[in-house]
Amino acid sequence: MAVKTPICDFGWKAPAFELPGTDMRLYTLSDIQGTNGTLIMFICNHCPYVRGVIDRLVRDVRELQALGIGVAAICSNDAENYPEDSFENMKRFAAEHGFTFPYLHDESQQAAQEYGAVCTPDFFGFNRELELQYRGRLDESGKAPAPPDAKRELYEAMKQVAETGHGPVEQTPSMGCSIKWKAA
Repeated sequence: MAVKTPICDFGWKAPAFELPGTDMRLYTLSDIQGTNGTLIMFICNHCPYVRGVIDRLVRDVRELQALGIGVAAICSNDAENYPEDSFENMKRFAAEHGFTFPYLHDESQQAAQEYGAVCTPDFFGFNRELELQYRGRLDESGKAPAPPDAKRELYEAMKQVAETGHGPVEQTPSMGCSIKWKAA
């Protein structure tokens, strides 16, 4: 079922975390934080929305990293019921798509809960003070191939954050598959 993210709560502070990456390192928010901003993305391996945008996402992230934006992706899905999202499959997915950023495993789902993540992909763009400035989508394509003239909404928003510390006032929510929560 497709889910949309809530509107951006400008100024909301990024919650701290400590999560293992597919490169077998342990990462904290301060390890990820960039000099001009930070992008935390909740994604997973099996979601058709993520799969539909992953190549454009990797391209945009690479360009954002060059602007001083620190980036990490987090997979919080219940891997027991969704084995495609297991840690081993996360390693393969990151390698297959050439991730230039840490891909973190949120097995406890605590990070997703603290961030209020609702879907994959769900983007949280912060300024250098770790204040939320973007909670929108990658672009207009959803899970379909993007038209050649598609506006690079995430890239443009985070470039603006890097340059001014503020995100765009107008933002279109991201849409994707719901986070696969563990049974209570």
